[in-house]
Order: sequence, then C-alpha cells, then structure tokens
Amino acid sequence: MPKVAKSEIRKDYIQNKYVIITPHRDFRPHYLDQINYEPELTKIPAYDKDCPFCSINLRRAKKIIGSKKSWQLAVLPNKYPAVSLTNPKAYGQQEVVIETPLHNVHLEDLATDRIVKILEVYAERTKVLMKNPKLEYILIFKNNGGRAGASLLHAHSQIFATSFLPPHLADKSQRVQEYKLRTGRCVYCDVIKKEEAGPRLVFADKWIVAFTPYASMYNYELWLIPRRHLDNITNLKPAERVSLAKILQRALTKISHQLKLPYNYYFHQVVHDEDQHLYLKITPRGTTWAGVEIGSGLIINPISPESAAKFYRQ
Repeated sequence: MPKVAKSEIRKDYIQNKYVIITPHRDFRPHYLDQINYEPELTKIPAYDKDCPFCSINLRRAKKIIGSKKSWQLAVLPNKYPAVSLTNPKAYGQQEVVIETPLHNVHLEDLATDRIVKILEVYAERTKVLMKNPKLEYILIFKNNGGRAGASLLHAHSQIFATSFLPPHLADKSQRVQEYKLRTGRCVYCDVIKKEEAGPRLVFADKWIVAFTPYASMYNYELWLIPRRHLDNITNLKPAERVSLAKILQRALTKISHQLKLPYNYYFHQVVHDEDQHLYLKITPRGTTWAGVEIGSGLIINPISPESAAKFYRQ
C-alpha cells in the first residue's frame, strides 16, 4: 500500500464542527458502497411518458422560460411539499425548478447560458419569496442521483422556504457576527484570501473563488464564493452569474462524468440577515455516513481536501 498521510482532526472555519481527514482509509475494501450506480443517460429516452416533469401542466407554472409549446425551464409548486402556506404547523413554500424539458440531460450537460438562466430564476423566485414577511429562511438546493436524495431522474432543483430558521444556521450567523465584532472583518472574506493562496484553491477569477474547504465533510466537497460581500443570490451581477455558471458546470461535469458520483448543491439564505456572505456548496456523495458519524457527530472523510483540489484543477 502506498505511503499516505496520517489522520488529522480539523475544525470548521467558524462553527464547532469537526472532521477527521483519514487518507489511509480510502484503501479499505468497498464491497457495498457502489451498489447504487445511476443509469447511463445515453440509454434513457429524451421523453418518458411516465415522468411527471416530461408532461407537466404549465398552467400551474410560476415561471416559464420560452413558450408553453417550447419551454426551456419552468418553476412549479412542489406537488408533495413538506411545508405550505396553508399549514401553520409547518409554514412555508416549496417549489420545483425543472431545468430542461429533456428527460435524458443533466444540468452539467446544458450550455453555460442555460445554467445562467437557472441562476437568474433562482434569484427571481428568491426575490418573490422574500416579500413574504413570515418567511425566515430560503434554501435553494439540487439532489442529483438516488444516493443524493433525488426521487426522479429528470433534471430539477428545488427552492424551500420556511418560517423556521434551522438552529445551526442561527448559530452560524451569531458566530459570524462575533467574528466581525472581534476583527472588524467578515470571516468568509478572510477565508477567501487564505484559501486563494493555499493548496485547496481550485479556480479563481475576477468574480468567483472556488476551493475545497479545510474541514471538508464530504468527499470532494467544493465551495464557490463571490468575491464581493453579498448576502443572497438576488444581488449577483450578470458577470458574477456567468462566472458562477461556468465554474459550476465544470465542477459538476468532473463529479458526474469522471467520479461518476451523485451530488447535492445548495445555497443557504437567511432572509433577515443582510450581512451574511453568500456561497454555493457542492457535496458529492462518495461515502455513506456510518456509526462514527451518526453516533458521535464526528465526520470521517477519506479524501483530503488538498487531493480533492488537485483533482478539480487537473
């Protein structure tokens, strides 16, 4: 077995979250964790009569790109929402963004300008949802692949808004403010400067910096952060959206086509925290959390963020 680095316990940039980076554990036998491969899209038809996203009722749509006869992108209410505006016990709104009318195309296979349109729609819907004074939290997320939580193959993402702010995000906002009071700076602006000069940098241009975080909780985890200190997706400039779309497409292509892994990505947006720093987190699903992770809360990651960054840079 090749000589590898020893395990190392690492702490999150701001919260009390810990990861054990264990490069040597990647040499363990893996008899069971690859039993859920996703089907090859080349073997999937462009239209599936049994897919609800192939034959959607566009009269329900909250947003359409293109025409009803030749639509390119559509936003609809989630048919099976976890939260709703009519349920005071679980108040919120949940929408589905259908990213393409084609059943056999993933987001990373779309042209860059189409991905830009998806980001624009995320921003438009966020702006609409923020007008509801009862909503405290807006999560934009994508599950791609069965192990990442997707229930349908057809390319889609979701927007989840609720009156309930998850405690770990309230804790993060508080710690970010404490850091700013102590230093006079944004912790994530400082993280950008540090990571841009280090071994975990993946890509940087005038607008966006992409890197694998120091305490990566997931194999090949990647963060995409605007250089500007902006608090939600509605504030992205056109050039920033284009840069973000290009980096996102490149990263997802490597995850999907080279690693052949399912993945999630998401933005957290706390509605009434105007001093947060927006970032997109991509979390490939290479391993399944087991006894140590579930029992102790400590995450074991066999892929060091430094080696993950090297993979993305290639």
